[in-house]
Order: sequence, then C-alpha cells, then structure tokens
Amino acid sequence: MTATTTGWRELARRLADEIAAEGALRSPDWRAAVEATPRHVFVPVFHRQRPDGGWSTTTCGDEGWLDEVYRNQPLVTALARTHDGDQVTVSSSTKPGLMLRMLETLDVHDGHRVLEIGTGTGYNAALLAHRLGPDRVFSVDIDETLVESARARLAQLGPPPTLATAHGARGLPGHAPFDRIIATCSLPAVPWAWAGQLREGGLVLVDLKPSTHAGNLVLLTRHTDRLEGRFLPRWAAFMAIRDTDNPPDAALSPAAAPVAGHRSATRLDPTPWSCLVPWFLAQAELPGPVAFGHRGITGEGPQWAVFGTPDGSRAAVRVQPDPATGDRDVRQTGPVRLWDAVERAHRRWDDLGRPGWDRLGLTVTPDGHHRVWLDTPDGATGWDLTRHDAAGDR
Repeated sequence: MTATTTGWRELARRLADEIAAEGALRSPDWRAAVEATPRHVFVPVFHRQRPDGGWSTTTCGDEGWLDEVYRNQPLVTALARTHDGDQVTVSSSTKPGLMLRMLETLDVHDGHRVLEIGTGTGYNAALLAHRLGPDRVFSVDIDETLVESARARLAQLGPPPTLATAHGARGLPGHAPFDRIIATCSLPAVPWAWAGQLREGGLVLVDLKPSTHAGNLVLLTRHTDRLEGRFLPRWAAFMAIRDTDNPPDAALSPAAAPVAGHRSATRLDPTPWSCLVPWFLAQAELPGPVAFGHRGITGEGPQWAVFGTPDGSRAAVRVQPDPATGDRDVRQTGPVRLWDAVERAHRRWDDLGRPGWDRLGLTVTPDGHHRVWLDTPDGATGWDLTRHDAAGDR
C-alpha cells in the first residue's frame, strides 16, 4: 500500500467534488490539498461495528477498500480492549467534509504556523502540510503508536511535519508561538496553556464538550486577556481527549438500574442529542461531567435513560411516554436533582426564543473561567461553565 496505488487520484478528485457539493470546500488551495493527498496511505485498515456489537475489518487490498476510503465518511481506524475486555475505538479518520469545513474555518494564510491537537492517522496533518509546507505544521497525540505510524505515513509523501507524543491539553510550548491551533478531539474545557502558545489575534478551533454530546465546535480569537469567539452553526463531535496512552474505559455507567428517590414527570425527550443546545446549557447547573446510558433493554428498545455525576447524583427518565398523557416518569436521588436542572435549562432556552448555536459564544480567561454568552460577550445573558478539575487547569 503506497502513494502510487493505481486509480487513487481520480477517487480523490471525486472526494473533493463530493465535499464541495455539501458546501464544505470552497478554497482552491484546500481543493488542491484534497486532490493531492492520498487518504488511503493513512487508512490502510478500517473497522465497522456489526449489528451484534462485534466489529468487521477491511484491509488494504480487500474488495471495496480503496473505494470506501475515498468516500466522504468517517472511518474507525484503531480498536483496543479495556481492562474489562470491551473493544473500544481509540482512533478514527474524521469525515473529510468535516475536516475541510474546519480547515476552511481556521482561515490559514501562507506563512502561518499551525498546531494540531490529535494526530490520529496523520491525514489532517498531511492536508495542512500540503497547504502550508511541512515546516509550518506541528501535531501532538497522547498515543505513541499513532504518532509513529503517522510519521511513517507522512514520510512517504516527503519531509514530514513535526510530530510529538504529548498530552494535547499542554500544547507544544517548545515550538510556539503558533498562528492557529486546531483540535481534532473534544475537550471538557479550553486549556489556557494554548493561549500562551498563540500569537495575539491567532485562532483556536476546538470541540468543547463538558459532557457527552454537550457542546460544539467553537472558534476563539486570542486577545491579550482572553480567548473569545462563537460556536459554529452546525453541530459536530469528536472522540474525547485521553489523559494516558491507554484505551479509554467503556462508557461510564451512571446507574445499575432506575433509581428510587424523588418522583416526578416530564414531557421532554430524555435523549441528550434530541435537543443539543439546551443539553449543553444545562451543564452550567450540573455538578460535574454527566455519564449517560440506557437501562432495561427490551425488544422495543431501552426503558430508561439514566444520568449520573461524580458527586453521586442520579436520575432516570422513562424513554417512552405514557400514550394517554405524554408524560414520562422521572426518578432522582443524590445531592442534586439532575433532571430538574435539565428542565430549567430547557425552560430558559424556550424563553430566549430557542437560540441556535450561531447565537452562542464563549469567553475563556486565564483563571480558567468559561462563560457562554448569547449574541454579544458583554450581554446580560450568560452561563458559567467553569469546572476547576477540567483540562483547562492541568
């Protein structure tokens, strides 16, 4: 499997056309990067989850492998087993259309130095290197195996960018300052360490996610005393940053069964991704990152959506409403009534006219304070997302 694999250039042009058709590829420079970068070099193998929960693997040379690699789709590229024996995703090749939407948003110019957080396969670094030159691209990842594999793949195309095995929240201070920082993983908070490595007026593009699905991509400008900017209009999600070079644990289990305790009813759909903006805004009232899961799996689907936070607060909400009333049972226990906080966030969001992501912005200050605001940074409407045990305090 090499950059000389027959037929890939026509497939890369097709991929560029597909990305352009969805409005994510406008710049001739980025189109040239897509057409000239062999994605198959960076995805020699990918995995798909089967309906039974297992995984199937497609490898270089298998029927359909090359064609699938050049489709506008994400591909899982590495699996690992947790200490419980579960197989989990540890790396993937992001949907190319999302990559290009982010790179276009990053607004790079000739001469810029860019730091990428999350090397992964190396494909995104290759696109950046084609646009700016390898000497102006820097990339870090916590996983040494991924970094070394990416370095070898990039070397097939020419001199590679600077790659390092490091914790992404700390950046790469030995090579600062940078003009742009782009994170291809989600973080619970924006590390102030990045601001110290960014030129004034530089940009950070990061997927802020204090809890599962609770957040979005935000583009921040470096000012003397803050990072500040707006969330992107379209929602996106990345794998969470890892603190160690070990497989992430399987999804946290917030409750073994629906909890007892305080009982009430709700008309809200308890699935977080059913209404993403208020779920994000609810994080301002919740006592830490929220673990989410389902319990009571039946042939008709799960019976309960369950939520838990590190302080021992628990909530369980019936997934299916009562056919007569439309209500769903709610049970809560622990120091904080989690579902009550979600209800309050929804009511406030309704009262504000149900604003979308494009009306929300974020200000981050050196003390780690994270304030989400509506429409303008100095407006009266805001939400405090500060959590002092998050990545921003490392």
